[in-house]
Amino acid sequence: MVARALRRHPEARGTKPSPNAMTLFEHLAELRRRLIVSIVAFVLGAVVCYAVYNHILNFLRGPYCKALHRHICPDFVITAPLQGFSARLDLSALGGLVIALPIILWELWQFVTPGLKASEKRYAVPFVFATILLFVAGAFVAYEMFPRGMGFLIHSAGSSVQPFITVQSYVSLISVLLLVFGIAFEFPAVLVALELAGAITPRALSKFRRFAILIIVVVAALITPSADPFSMFALATPLYLFYEGSILIGRLLGK
Repeated sequence: MVARALRRHPEARGTKPSPNAMTLFEHLAELRRRLIVSIVAFVLGAVVCYAVYNHILNFLRGPYCKALHRHICPDFVITAPLQGFSARLDLSALGGLVIALPIILWELWQFVTPGLKASEKRYAVPFVFATILLFVAGAFVAYEMFPRGMGFLIHSAGSSVQPFITVQSYVSLISVLLLVFGIAFEFPAVLVALELAGAITPRALSKFRRFAILIIVVVAALITPSADPFSMFALATPLYLFYEGSILIGRLLGK
């Protein structure tokens, strides 16, 4: 009778129930647990970045110095008591997100994987690894192109104008730029995922190429926070190459 009861109620043996046997409340409890882990990872990452804020700021200050073409880089200023603290919080939040990104993606994968087929699970680890790599690549491109964009914005004000930039405005601009480029570089991962899911086909993407080029350029112009042509083309060019690469990857996976 005990063995029969254990077969009927596997949770009595301490084993985790099958995803198909879980109730709605059990799914919500699982989602809550993974959200808590992700939030804790983000908070811990933000605390670490808050502690090493000066080192991160000095690193992000590099593009500003390159844009000015000066051997001695001027310091940032604050025009209100709370600006320095706000800049520190913004930078800590961005750093916390970057540090916690692998854990967040892992928790997302752990939540989604039980509902996938065995043939679909093999794409999960490469997908998580690719999304992290693409995000880092996007942030790297933004960091390398930012001196040209910053120089364009500063010198467009005229030769008789001296930059007097607050730390909050600079941190907000470069943080948003790094985040936008990092998220935008997830574009090929989304396309490949849609191809694997059967929502779109490589043939449909090929036919839509002309409209895709126009949409990519417009979107790059709209979401680039600095609004300079260097950053816009630095974002639009990789996105178009990713679009073509997604078509090729979709064809290879189809075979």
